[in-house]
Amino acid sequence: MKRTRRYISIILLISICCASFGQSGSDSASTRITLGYPVYSQYLQNGLMINPAYAGSREALSVAISRRNQWLGIPNGPVLTTVSLHSLMKNNKVALGLMAEFMDYGVTSSQSVYAVYAYHIKLAKGKLSFGLKTGFNRSTTNYSILKGIQPGDPVFTGNEKPYILPNVGAGVYYFSNRFFGGVSVPSFLFYKNIGSGKTQAYHSFSEYDLIISAGGLISFSQNFRFKPSVLLDYSLRNSSHINQLDINGNFIIADVLWVGGSYRTTEQVAAGILQVQATPQVMFGVSYDYPAGRMATFSKGSIEVFLRYEFGSKISAANPRYF
Repeated sequence: MKRTRRYISIILLISICCASFGQSGSDSASTRITLGYPVYSQYLQNGLMINPAYAGSREALSVAISRRNQWLGIPNGPVLTTVSLHSLMKNNKVALGLMAEFMDYGVTSSQSVYAVYAYHIKLAKGKLSFGLKTGFNRSTTNYSILKGIQPGDPVFTGNEKPYILPNVGAGVYYFSNRFFGGVSVPSFLFYKNIGSGKTQAYHSFSEYDLIISAGGLISFSQNFRFKPSVLLDYSLRNSSHINQLDINGNFIIADVLWVGGSYRTTEQVAAGILQVQATPQVMFGVSYDYPAGRMATFSKGSIEVFLRYEFGSKISAANPRYF
């Protein structure tokens, strides 16, 4: 119990230390730089996307790649690619990872690269993990591909200077054979444009986003299981607070075929998900998001593909991992 308190204190200390960078964000609403948080439908199979404390939870060197075409039918719609790898070290307590994200949308492209550290504490029925990530986001805008620009227009005389924005995030994650739950703060630092292509970092507890996820496993028989879960992106900044709310469910057939769906209430999007655990080491999947709300007029939906391979896996066909 003393160790648990110690690591909770470390996470809180990191959060408080970040307050010394920059200034308060209370006056930054009009100049705040927002790169956006990537939205995926198969994040439960690549949990490092939403929580750094997920690192090492697969008990193998896990490598995953996801690619998503958002808003099909809309020219220059967002295209997102994420590559991640993480592994538990030999002492079964420390885990290390690396994650890179790439987004292209309109005339803007952004890249993120983060190193991840996690520490695992074994409990009676599961493990509690504390995670920390550190890295940077980079964003550039290319005005030259815009149509209808008049030569000499002073607003579009050149490309915008790249933004390079270092950041830190943290999370806590609990997992066992029947349940998982976690909460993370993707970014402790925020940025605003102060003119002339310059940015200024600041910290404000009131601007945190909390990514909360939880789920469980219900076994009807040896070959038929159900995995319900929920994800909530809760903002302390926005008056509406809820940025994203997903309600998910997956039927697992013979530990090979995963058939399920998700409903994103905030966007009124329904997703169908099909995944195949081809071998104990290889899983691949595809999902399609159907816009059930106002976006149905403009978009034909979104499609996403996913692939995961686990090297030196301790997972066997007789003892598969569901989280």
